[in-house]
Amino acid sequence: MSIAINIKSALPKTENAKEFMKFVEVRSQTADKSLAGTLMSTLTTMKFDGSHTMHKHVIEMTYIAARLMSLGMTMDENFLVQFILNSLPSKYGPFEMNYNTMKDKWNMHELHNMLVQEETILRNHGNHSIHYVNN
Repeated sequence: MSIAINIKSALPKTENAKEFMKFVEVRSQTADKSLAGTLMSTLTTMKFDGSHTMHKHVIEMTYIAARLMSLGMTMDENFLVQFILNSLPSKYGPFEMNYNTMKDKWNMHELHNMLVQEETILRNHGNHSIHYVNN
Protein backbone atom coordinates (compact mmCIF):
# COMPACT_ATOMS: atom_id res chain seq x y z
CA MET A 1 0.00 0.00 0.00
CA SER A 2 1.02 3.57 -0.38
CA ILE A 3 0.68 6.20 2.30
CA ALA A 4 0.18 9.89 1.58
CA ILE A 5 3.44 11.79 2.00
CA ASN A 6 1.97 14.15 4.64
CA ILE A 7 1.03 11.13 6.78
CA LYS A 8 4.19 9.16 6.01
CA SER A 9 6.51 11.99 7.06
CA ALA A 10 4.75 12.31 10.42
CA LEU A 11 5.06 8.62 11.33
CA PRO A 12 7.75 7.64 13.83
CA LYS A 13 10.19 4.89 12.86
CA THR A 14 9.38 1.49 14.36
CA GLU A 15 10.29 -2.15 13.72
CA ASN A 16 6.94 -3.44 15.05
CA ALA A 17 4.29 -3.78 12.30
CA LYS A 18 1.37 -3.67 14.75
CA GLU A 19 2.68 -0.48 16.31
CA PHE A 20 3.29 1.02 12.86
CA MET A 21 -0.30 0.27 11.77
CA LYS A 22 -1.61 1.91 14.95
CA PHE A 23 0.37 5.07 14.12
CA VAL A 24 -1.04 5.02 10.56
CA GLU A 25 -4.59 4.62 11.88
CA VAL A 26 -4.26 7.59 14.27
CA ARG A 27 -2.70 9.84 11.60
CA SER A 28 -5.28 8.80 8.99
CA GLN A 29 -8.19 9.71 11.24
CA THR A 30 -6.80 13.21 11.68
CA ALA A 31 -6.30 13.55 7.93
CA ASP A 32 -9.84 12.21 7.30
CA LYS A 33 -11.38 14.81 9.63
CA SER A 34 -9.51 17.58 7.87
CA LEU A 35 -10.44 16.22 4.44
CA ALA A 36 -14.11 15.88 5.44
CA GLY A 37 -14.17 19.52 6.54
CA THR A 38 -12.59 20.65 3.29
CA LEU A 39 -14.94 18.55 1.16
CA MET A 40 -18.00 19.76 3.09
CA SER A 41 -16.90 23.36 2.63
CA THR A 42 -16.36 22.79 -1.09
CA LEU A 43 -19.75 21.12 -1.51
CA THR A 44 -21.66 23.86 0.32
CA THR A 45 -20.00 26.77 -1.49
CA MET A 46 -19.79 25.29 -4.99
CA LYS A 47 -21.55 27.32 -7.71
CA PHE A 48 -22.23 26.54 -11.36
CA ASP A 49 -20.52 29.28 -13.35
CA GLY A 50 -20.85 27.87 -16.87
CA SER A 51 -17.11 27.34 -17.25
CA HIS A 52 -17.82 23.64 -17.78
CA THR A 53 -20.94 21.64 -18.64
CA MET A 54 -23.83 21.00 -16.29
CA HIS A 55 -23.08 17.30 -16.61
CA LYS A 56 -19.57 17.82 -15.25
CA HIS A 57 -20.86 20.09 -12.46
CA VAL A 58 -23.40 17.52 -11.22
CA ILE A 59 -20.87 14.67 -11.49
CA GLU A 60 -18.32 16.71 -9.52
CA MET A 61 -20.80 17.45 -6.72
CA THR A 62 -21.89 13.79 -6.66
CA TYR A 63 -18.24 12.71 -6.45
CA ILE A 64 -17.61 15.03 -3.47
CA ALA A 65 -20.69 13.61 -1.74
CA ALA A 66 -19.46 10.06 -2.40
CA ARG A 67 -16.06 10.91 -0.91
CA LEU A 68 -17.80 12.32 2.17
CA MET A 69 -19.82 9.11 2.50
CA SER A 70 -16.62 7.06 2.24
CA LEU A 71 -15.34 9.08 5.21
CA GLY A 72 -18.39 8.06 7.25
CA MET A 73 -20.56 11.14 6.69
CA THR A 74 -24.02 10.02 5.69
CA MET A 75 -25.86 12.21 3.24
CA ASP A 76 -29.43 11.75 2.12
CA GLU A 77 -29.94 11.92 -1.65
CA ASN A 78 -32.57 14.66 -1.21
CA PHE A 79 -29.98 16.71 0.67
CA LEU A 80 -27.56 16.43 -2.25
CA VAL A 81 -30.32 17.32 -4.72
CA GLN A 82 -30.93 20.51 -2.70
CA PHE A 83 -27.19 21.35 -2.64
CA ILE A 84 -27.09 21.05 -6.42
CA LEU A 85 -30.18 23.21 -6.85
CA ASN A 86 -28.64 25.81 -4.53
CA SER A 87 -25.49 25.87 -6.67
CA LEU A 88 -27.38 27.06 -9.75
CA PRO A 89 -27.19 30.65 -11.01
CA SER A 90 -30.25 32.91 -11.23
CA LYS A 91 -30.97 32.04 -14.88
CA TYR A 92 -32.07 28.61 -13.57
CA GLY A 93 -34.66 30.31 -11.32
CA PRO A 94 -37.69 29.16 -13.36
CA PHE A 95 -36.30 25.61 -13.31
CA GLU A 96 -35.96 25.69 -9.50
CA MET A 97 -39.42 27.22 -9.10
CA ASN A 98 -40.89 24.46 -11.25
CA TYR A 99 -39.13 21.81 -9.15
CA ASN A 100 -40.30 23.38 -5.87
CA THR A 101 -43.94 23.48 -6.98
CA MET A 102 -44.02 19.78 -7.92
CA LYS A 103 -45.27 17.24 -5.39
CA ASP A 104 -42.71 14.63 -6.46
CA LYS A 105 -39.04 14.81 -5.55
CA TRP A 106 -36.43 13.90 -8.11
CA ASN A 107 -33.60 11.52 -7.39
CA MET A 108 -30.07 12.38 -8.51
CA HIS A 109 -30.42 10.65 -11.86
CA GLU A 110 -33.63 12.54 -12.71
CA LEU A 111 -32.21 15.88 -11.56
CA HIS A 112 -29.04 15.29 -13.57
CA ASN A 113 -31.00 14.54 -16.74
CA MET A 114 -33.33 17.51 -16.27
CA LEU A 115 -30.47 19.94 -15.64
CA VAL A 116 -28.56 18.81 -18.74
CA GLN A 117 -31.77 19.25 -20.73
CA GLU A 118 -32.37 22.70 -19.19
CA GLU A 119 -28.80 23.73 -19.99
CA THR A 120 -29.39 22.83 -23.65
CA ILE A 121 -32.65 24.79 -23.72
CA LEU A 122 -31.04 27.86 -22.15
CA ARG A 123 -28.10 27.65 -24.56
CA ASN A 124 -30.42 27.36 -27.60
CA HIS A 125 -32.64 30.22 -26.42
CA GLY A 126 -29.73 32.35 -25.34
CA ASN A 127 -28.99 35.85 -26.40
CA HIS A 128 -28.96 36.28 -30.15
CA SER A 129 -27.78 39.58 -31.49
CA ILE A 130 -27.13 41.14 -34.81
CA HIS A 131 -24.57 43.89 -35.21
CA TYR A 132 -25.42 46.35 -37.93
CA VAL A 133 -22.67 48.55 -39.20
CA ASN A 134 -23.47 51.36 -41.57
CA ASN A 135 -20.78 53.15 -43.45
